[in-house]
Amino acid sequence: MFITFEGGEGTGKTTLIQGIAKALRTSHDVITTREPGGSMIAEAIRDIILNPKYHGVTPYTEALLLAASRAQHLDEVILPALKQNKIVLCDRYVDSSLAYQAYARDLGFDFVLSINRYAVENLPDLTFYIDLDPEIGLSRIAHRDKYDRLDQEAFDFHTRVRKGYLEVTKRYNNRIVLIDGNQSIEEIEKQILAEIEKRL
Repeated sequence: MFITFEGGEGTGKTTLIQGIAKALRTSHDVITTREPGGSMIAEAIRDIILNPKYHGVTPYTEALLLAASRAQHLDEVILPALKQNKIVLCDRYVDSSLAYQAYARDLGFDFVLSINRYAVENLPDLTFYIDLDPEIGLSRIAHRDKYDRLDQEAFDFHTRVRKGYLEVTKRYNNRIVLIDGNQSIEEIEKQILAEIEKRL
């Protein structure tokens, strides 16, 4: 089973994935991974995408780099794990590109879907979108010593990302489960585990 987790900055995806993986490992073979990244080559591309020193990356280049990283990640990590009947928990996938690049960067859904055709052929079985007001999410990461290039975007950008995610959730409502991010991590984890167990 291929399960992805989506949300804006500060929605607690990483913490949730760790807790859910731990719970599922009592009875299932589970791997956790992330995008952009997840493999050596994909992580190298991640550095170009997110490192603030590469401030000249254009929206189109950003979208193409993410698609390239995703293709590598799929071939090296996700598909081999699924062939071995593992549960794959992934922090972000193609829905991130639809929210961030197609919507917030205004590149359009058609363009982003076209360059991610390979990823769209391998869509997740289940996606959880953690919905949270960007003001709350950004306040949660304010203590971080290190901000990536997307963290540093203006507040309006993060507002557009949320709108993008809500649009993506409507488009793929048979696959994406919207979760209220204002709840405690424990409560969110419980809801997600219940949904996963139901589908397993």
